[in-house]
Amino acid sequence: MTFQAAVITVSDKGFLGERVDTSGPNLCALLEKRGYTVCHTALVPDEAEAIRREVLYAANECGASLILTTGGTGFSPRDITPEAVLPLFERQAPGIPELMRAASVQITPRGCLSRSVAGIYHRSLIITLPGSKKAAEENILAVLDPIAHGLETLAGEGSANCAEPSVQSPEPLPSIETWLREAKASPDGAKCGMYLFHNGVVRATPKRLVRGGEQTDRVVKAVQFSFDPEKAKQAAARARQMPGIYHVRVWLNRGTVRVGDDLMLVLVGGDIRPHVIDALQTLVAELKTVCVCEQELYED
Repeated sequence: MTFQAAVITVSDKGFLGERVDTSGPNLCALLEKRGYTVCHTALVPDEAEAIRREVLYAANECGASLILTTGGTGFSPRDITPEAVLPLFERQAPGIPELMRAASVQITPRGCLSRSVAGIYHRSLIITLPGSKKAAEENILAVLDPIAHGLETLAGEGSANCAEPSVQSPEPLPSIETWLREAKASPDGAKCGMYLFHNGVVRATPKRLVRGGEQTDRVVKAVQFSFDPEKAKQAAARARQMPGIYHVRVWLNRGTVRVGDDLMLVLVGGDIRPHVIDALQTLVAELKTVCVCEQELYED
């Protein structure tokens, strides 16, 4: 079975033209020798949004079954590639980086310092590799044979269409009426004098036009939406600790969400209006900027 692959180099200096990228082209050549078709390459700075944008493009638009990043897995303050891709993972594949590190330490004890991660996003396997040409090659060669079986398993019954972007159905929207009944019946329900909720939906107007004023004729048809459950849980817990707040509940969608469909539902209950408004605004802002990852898909 032939799979499509993408290689994304993460490097501030490479992006600025201050360093020649050797790791990315070397990985492309290595993959092609093993029978992969490299459908997408990119060179991005050490910025989380830039990294996630290219990974999502490779998965959703290019249909890459295997997505490799190279760079940003060390201890430098700018090394944030693992943290950038972790919110995209629907399932982690910890055995892959474990095997890579085990192979690396046979070459140098410093191999234990790699923070590489691997995980599954829809039908794409994402693996983060070190930035040096030598280390990236050593790491991927350690796992290429076993991950071929993993990619076949991941393709499943859809293997004949493995080059097509996969679609995950969105989650059903909870009932706000049920949420309110449960909130009022809770032990702190009697302390709440106001409840406010936020219902975020997909709009047809691109974000860059609404938020940045950038002119564009493109029309959004859907949003590829995912989130980090642990970060969302922590954000809700912080909102619950704000003054006068006694109830917080959050639901976030996942998958390909069409225009007009729901992205999130947030309910906050507290003693007085200013406290509830402040908590709701703070929580929704944190969810949007820290916890979720979304990519707009446009009409042809």
